[in-house]
Amino acid sequence: MKALEDAQKINLFYFDESGFTTASSVPYAWQPKGQTLEIPCFHSKRLTILGFMSRKNALYFHALEGSVTTSDVIAAFDAFTARYALEYAVHKKPCIIILDNASIHTSAAFLAEQDAWAACGVVLHYLPTYSPELNLIEILWRFVKYHWLPLSSYLSYENLKNSVLNLLSNFGSEYLIIFT
Repeated sequence: MKALEDAQKINLFYFDESGFTTASSVPYAWQPKGQTLEIPCFHSKRLTILGFMSRKNALYFHALEGSVTTSDVIAAFDAFTARYALEYAVHKKPCIIILDNASIHTSAAFLAEQDAWAACGVVLHYLPTYSPELNLIEILWRFVKYHWLPLSSYLSYENLKNSVLNLLSNFGSEYLIIFT
């Protein structure tokens, strides 16, 4: 599929969800010998991002608080498809969405929408089970959580939410991933 995208015969996006809470995802940190670096941690709301990312650093995302349902994923796909349909009407270049086999991506309600999305040029392609390494948006989530979010983001839920949304809004300009 990458070859088809490189030949400009298709557009290729990777879809997945990721959650953010004030429970820091920083696995380790360096500090002076004898000093302990601590980050206060407490229960908070959960910010969930549903994202569509291309290898060209284009990102379309939807943010919501709490857990994700099938109807949330359908709404995200509807919004992406409505936006893409305008381009498809002109160029007739299909957009392939790579996604995993999570139950909210394979439910009867979600699958019932496939034909409507395909009519607008958006086609789903499921990865083999247990192969998250093939979904490039996983790299984005890793960069956001482990490299780009400053520790100060975890001081409060509002800090975290603002930091994540600002970072994702600037993906493709200030924040880049080079895919080979």
